[in-house]
Order: sequence, then C-alpha cells, then structure tokens
Amino acid sequence: MDLDQLTDYGQLDPSGMGEWIEDLPQQCQQARRLALDFALPAFGEIRQVVILGMGGSAIGGDLLRVLLEREAKTPFFVNRAYDLPGFVGPETLVIASSYSGNTEETLAGYQEAKGRGAKLLAITTGGKLAQKAEADGVGTIFIPGGLSPRAALGYSFVPLLITAWRLGLCSDKSRELEATIRSLKDLRGRYGKEAPTEQNLAKQLARKVYGRIPLFYGVSGYRSVVATRLKGQINENAKNLAFYNVFPELNHNELVGWEEPALTRQIEVLVLRDKNESARIRTRIQVTEDIIRPRASEIVELWAEGESELERMFSLIYLGDYLSYYLALLNQIDPAPVKVIDRLKGELAKLG
Repeated sequence: MDLDQLTDYGQLDPSGMGEWIEDLPQQCQQARRLALDFALPAFGEIRQVVILGMGGSAIGGDLLRVLLEREAKTPFFVNRAYDLPGFVGPETLVIASSYSGNTEETLAGYQEAKGRGAKLLAITTGGKLAQKAEADGVGTIFIPGGLSPRAALGYSFVPLLITAWRLGLCSDKSRELEATIRSLKDLRGRYGKEAPTEQNLAKQLARKVYGRIPLFYGVSGYRSVVATRLKGQINENAKNLAFYNVFPELNHNELVGWEEPALTRQIEVLVLRDKNESARIRTRIQVTEDIIRPRASEIVELWAEGESELERMFSLIYLGDYLSYYLALLNQIDPAPVKVIDRLKGELAKLG
C-alpha cells in the first residue's frame, strides 16, 4: 500500500481506527473535564491504591504508577488478575477500570474488594461494572463508549491522574497535562495520514518494521510501560508479533540470546530514549547496540520529546500508535477487530 494515497484508507480501515488515534488530544481534554466535574467521595485515609484492569485499561494504571513512583508516598499497584493481593483492606482505594464494564477479571476483583471492605471507585462506559457500582453506591466516572479499549487511553489514564492529585496523593499535574495535550496536537500534524512519508516518522518506521518482528527496548520507569504499550498496539492493530524488554534487566539475560544471528535477522530493534537518562543507562544502551547491531535487521532509536515526563511519555505512545496503524495498513488488515480475543472470551463465557 502507498501510505500517502489517502483514498485507500477508508477501504482498509472501515471502523475508523485512524480517526480514533487522531482524536487522542481531544479525548484527553474531554477526560479532564469529566474527571474534574466528578463529585469525588471523601475516602478518608488511603494507605494503598490498587487499580483493577486488563489490556488498555490496565496500561492507564501502569502509566500512572510509573509517573508517580518517585513522588507519591502512597504505593500504587496494578492488578491484572481475578484475585487481589493480601494487603487489600479498608484502607485501600480500589479503582476498577474497565472500558466495556464487562471485563471478568476486573469484575471478580471488584467483588473481592467489596467483600474486604475496601474503598471503591469505578471508571467505565457502563456494563456490569456500572450496574454493580450503582447498586453498591460506588462513585463512577462515566467515559464515552464506542471505541476499542486500546484506542481509549486518554479516558483510562487522565481520570486516574486527576483523581490522584485531587485526593492529595501527588502534586497538581494540570500544567503538565495541558502541555501534553498541546504537544499531542503538534505530533498529530507530523504523524497523521496527511503528512507525506518523507516528512512522517511514523510512516517511515512502519516501512522499516514491515515484514519483520519489532522488538522494543525500554528502560525501567515510564519507558518500560511505553514499551509494553507499543508491543500491544503492534499485536492488536497490525496483527503482528512484537516483543519488548527493559534496561538494565535485559543486560542480565536477553543480551546473551543475540549470539545466534540465524535467529535474529528479522528482528527490528526500536530503542526508546530520553534526554534525561543517566550516564550508566546511556552506556548500557550504547554497548548493547554495538553488540546486537551485526545480528539484528536494524536498530532505530526513538527519542521522547517534551519537557515534563508526562509529555515525553505520551510523545512515544502517540508515535507508537501511529506506527501500529500504518503497519496494519501495510499488512492489508483492518486494525480494529481482534477476532481471536473475541473467540477466547466466547469460550470462557461458556464456563459461566
């Protein structure tokens, strides 16, 4: 496909995933209004925050966790399972985040948290979660429906961030959030389908990755979660295998796996970089790249843009969203449906 031939987009993207990606800045603005207008309950003392979620909803929790990990005195934990950790109790705020409202792991966690007397909050479009929350008198931030959960990151992240600062669990991030929204609007002009390939980094990366297996290397902190997000976007949008790992941990195991080049020639390595990374991390990245360069298809460095960590985090996320979208089109596949996941859910539903 010619990614600059705009007339082809509608045929390959009938559900409008491209428009959903383009709408992220407005989505963040609307999510901010919804979260600020929400009548936040008086929870009292909060010793821990547990965010229940899977897939796109859980990523919002992980982004909040890493963004606040050096600032917040209250620990944040993201629970991607049916069962809750043993510490959850009356002094724990449990936020159930499910875009559809029907995620079975999240619903199970909600019920267990309720049974343990935890403080509860819900973020959803509706579904069973909204019904349970209404019946239990639990406050719910309602977000707009009609999207794929992975395309609703603004709705799954921004309310969490604003709730955290409204509860006094972190500093007010309103200035950083406003700058991030402005940055996303600028990046949309650079990565959107109207921007030609020779000026569009996202289209160029999609060409590089096409026919190969992308491997994202992040760094412990926000880039580790961004690497997870980018890997998932490639999987779901482009229906393409992708993997990720994180410095410095990968230097203690995966680096050795590059010694057999016959297995690595089709791997396109994308390293997530940040201007504020430490000298030791810079050295680890440089030496690692020197070791694997002769064995990989190619190594590409993706540099975060922006002043605040929030802004830099979303600059890489948005680039990855567009990359996954263009790769889907090059793969001649509709980016929206996830038929194999729907099949799995159908089989699980038969179990009751």
